[in-house]
Amino acid sequence: MVNYVLRRLLYMVVTLFFISIIGFFIINLVPGSALDARINQLRAQGGEVSYQEIESLKARYGLNDPIPVKYWKWVSGVVHGDFGESFTYQEPVGSLIWSRIGFSVLLSSFALIFTWVVAIPVGVYSATHRYTVPDYVITLIQFIGVAVPDFLMALILLVVASKFFHTGVGGLFSQQYQNAPWSWARVGNLLSHMWIPVIVIAASATAWTTRVMRANLLDVLNQQYVQTARAKGLREAVVIWKHAVRNALHPLIMTLGSLLPSLISGEVIVSIVLNLPTTGPLYISSLINKDMYLAITFLMALSILLVVGNLLADLLLAWVDPRIRYE
Repeated sequence: MVNYVLRRLLYMVVTLFFISIIGFFIINLVPGSALDARINQLRAQGGEVSYQEIESLKARYGLNDPIPVKYWKWVSGVVHGDFGESFTYQEPVGSLIWSRIGFSVLLSSFALIFTWVVAIPVGVYSATHRYTVPDYVITLIQFIGVAVPDFLMALILLVVASKFFHTGVGGLFSQQYQNAPWSWARVGNLLSHMWIPVIVIAASATAWTTRVMRANLLDVLNQQYVQTARAKGLREAVVIWKHAVRNALHPLIMTLGSLLPSLISGEVIVSIVLNLPTTGPLYISSLINKDMYLAITFLMALSILLVVGNLLADLLLAWVDPRIRYE
């Protein structure tokens, strides 16, 4: 197992190295830069920027340097914890990301917990009560959850929350708590606003996970070892939860590797619709405004989470299923 983990860590380093090169090159292939977008914005507002000021800014941010030189400047800074400066926000990239990453991780973690806590029991119940009225109702809700777009569900919940629950529309805080220091009252206000984005973000994933759990469990229940467990006189709850469900979780565990990056990116469209201070809209803004250092830092963060998530999923799968061995 130790040799397997060490090999995977080595492969991860090599993979991330090539991702950084390819990603940096692709981001710089886009014509123009964040500086060009900023200059066009100033000119549209009636301002004027002299040629000397433009050249000074280009020299400051190294926009005239060849791509290999830009890449080396960025990588050498990353080694020392310097991710560069955002052209659009005129702030260090690290401070921009850290100012929003907490809310992203909090929302996505709650959404992930909500998905598994709801989807697994409901999927098990649907599989063990196949072709009953509750099973048909669950299947209908699954189709609705998968089919309804996230942004539409966000708008519907905003109307419902405003009309029936009299909570604030959009954002994670009421106006009086926007810039207030942290206190129990502010935490309570945050939790009162959080249920809308959590449900919206988790709705589609919950519906999909429930369907997968139901289908996997139906396959497992037909296996011979399940019939043997029943023939030994074990209680049905023990057969289902101790033997069948444990093996039915394999495909769900394998998807954890791809779910981990969502802790940072989150649902971008939902965050934009609900005006959430998360990292997802910041990432989209960096791509639209061609903010080079901010975009590549986000890309590398998502890539790191993806490869680490895949490794953790493999190790968790070996822990759940003793038959799996990595040598």
